[in-house]
Amino acid sequence: MSERADRTITALRSGLDDLAALVRGLTEQDLALPSGAELWDVSQVLSHLGSGAQISLAAVDGALEGTGAPQRDVIEGIWARWDAMSRADRAAEFLTANEALVRRLEDLTPHQRDTLRVPLWWPAPPLDVAGFTALRLSEFTHHTWDVRAAAGPAPTLAPEAVDLLLDTVAMLAGFAAKPGRLGRAAEVTVHTTAPDRTFGLLIGDTVTLGPAPQTPDAVLHAPAEWWLRLVAGRHAPRHTPPEVRVTGTLTLDDLRKIFPGF
Repeated sequence: MSERADRTITALRSGLDDLAALVRGLTEQDLALPSGAELWDVSQVLSHLGSGAQISLAAVDGALEGTGAPQRDVIEGIWARWDAMSRADRAAEFLTANEALVRRLEDLTPHQRDTLRVPLWWPAPPLDVAGFTALRLSEFTHHTWDVRAAAGPAPTLAPEAVDLLLDTVAMLAGFAAKPGRLGRAAEVTVHTTAPDRTFGLLIGDTVTLGPAPQTPDAVLHAPAEWWLRLVAGRHAPRHTPPEVRVTGTLTLDDLRKIFPGF
């Protein structure tokens, strides 16, 4: 398990370094641009990532010190502080907060990476370091895309994160999906590239991932990074590469309806 934690922490560091280099060059006008996250400008995405980093760091420290997850009043205080910041301050504080979190994760010993259980601040059991860091990597990677999308329609998810996120996307799919919007049950075979994977998307009262169905209602072919963006709701036609295609009784717009984003 430590090996997976190592890889995930390394991917999170790479993602932070890349986004930090971009953020340092953003102007006040850049920070006010609409992002890839609906209703948020670029500075609000950075605010979300910054406050999330501080809350995540508090959870990791709570695991190390035995004090548990941050309490609701602490979390609300963090949110209020970031909401009150100027756009420029959000960008600057984003760098500080995320560097602190990633360094804390990097400083964990091999034994801690294997045995530590991080308490969560919502009703769920604690996660091991690999699982906790994967959640943060997913959030960070998709919101990095949101920042880059402000400059144009061509960004993709960081390649070093994609392989890791494919292994954890089932939880996000179950959480983010709105299967009732489709109006019927369906089974979809998903073929991804870079990396090559084949699996099933099973749509009923809930959405789950599993083995590819023998007689699917539809077949989706897509780059793996776009599949991840589909689940996260970053799938507008202008952000969809031409190699994405669906055959069968469902359309791309049907799949977009199921995953409206967050």
